[in-house]
Amino acid sequence: MGNHITHLCYNFDDMSAVANLSNEIKKQLPAELVEFLRLAGEVAQKRSQKLYLVGGVVRDLLLGTENFDLDLVTEGDAIALAQELAEAIKCKLVTHERFGTAKLTWDNGNADLATARSETYAKACALPTVNPSTIRDDLFRRDFTINAMAVALTPDLYGQLLDLYGGLSDLEGKLVRVLHEKSFIDDATRIWRAIRYEQRLNFRMEPETLELVKSDVGYLENVSGDRIRHELELILNEELPEKVLRRAAELGMLGKLHPGLRADKWLSEKYEQARRWSSPDSPSIGLYLSLLVYYMESKDVEEFISYLRLRKSSSRILFDTIDLKAGLEHLASPQVTSGQVYASLIGYATEAVVANIIAAGVPSAVPRLTEFIEKLRYIKPALNGEDLKKLGVAQGPEIKEMLHRLLEARLYGEAATRRDEEALVLRWLAGKGA
Repeated sequence: MGNHITHLCYNFDDMSAVANLSNEIKKQLPAELVEFLRLAGEVAQKRSQKLYLVGGVVRDLLLGTENFDLDLVTEGDAIALAQELAEAIKCKLVTHERFGTAKLTWDNGNADLATARSETYAKACALPTVNPSTIRDDLFRRDFTINAMAVALTPDLYGQLLDLYGGLSDLEGKLVRVLHEKSFIDDATRIWRAIRYEQRLNFRMEPETLELVKSDVGYLENVSGDRIRHELELILNEELPEKVLRRAAELGMLGKLHPGLRADKWLSEKYEQARRWSSPDSPSIGLYLSLLVYYMESKDVEEFISYLRLRKSSSRILFDTIDLKAGLEHLASPQVTSGQVYASLIGYATEAVVANIIAAGVPSAVPRLTEFIEKLRYIKPALNGEDLKKLGVAQGPEIKEMLHRLLEARLYGEAATRRDEEALVLRWLAGKGA
């Protein structure tokens, strides 16, 4: 490999050589966001500050893909500019003085605003030291050329594209390319991002970037589990996460999360089923994770959870999935009643039950699992606590006990209507008095 990765670079000072995206902004963004960008540019120019739209939204404007996440960078005081904008449009403002960033939020949108900065890394995968700088440095610190473009927003330059590192050329070539050879050493999570963008956009990593992925993958060991978890969650929020996981397996990266993980045809089929189950919503991260670890041993799942420092809610879903899988034979018995199914499953996370339906580890148990998800878990007594008091049930623990008995009566077919429940309560009270 040579000493540097070459890029097609526009002349920063020759603005006539740069494309203008004002029409794309007008066509692809909601009118309210277009108006906000124009106002922001005007306010910035009055303050003698340059202002740019940066990052993924610029990439997606060029690709014709919907993206309403506004990331703005200014050469100057971002917080002071944000404060003036917040006053002008009467919106919520949250600032972070330490980082020179601000977030503006209003009814139908939001925008992040930051001071242009440079980054230096004291050692591999350390958090960077940040200093105020220029748009050139701010774009150079980004992960890939296709994410390192900016659009000027001040009235004198509105809509003009700044492509200092060949992002437009790489978009046309459908390439994911890092900006410099130490990119993955500085931040190894970019390896996961490279695969995510590659698969989402149906691009490919350009050859030198792919070689860097292979040579620098070991630096992922220097990254905290929290940061890796964040990257995995972003992957699982993709439209087809199995594509990213399969590519990660090909490159030997999936095993870095845990050697027991697999991304094969089975997982692809189960993820597609998970989307059908969850439609019109997307599957939860917990459901996707449950299917990812489904055939791992309990101790391996514990290691996976510990390494990624998964949130309690996700951890519970994974533990429940594996625990339920171990007891499925009981639910496969023809003699098991609806009441017993309810009692067996009501304590498990919903995603854990759904994961076992989709995985079909014990096919004969699937009908009972499905019955619980589609029907049994929604069953409840027609009577409530106030109704029971009117019938003569003493206030306190007896109310809770009676409600539980009524639920069982519903589940076991002993009560089908409100009148049936009232008759049962009166019978129980009479028997108690006798």
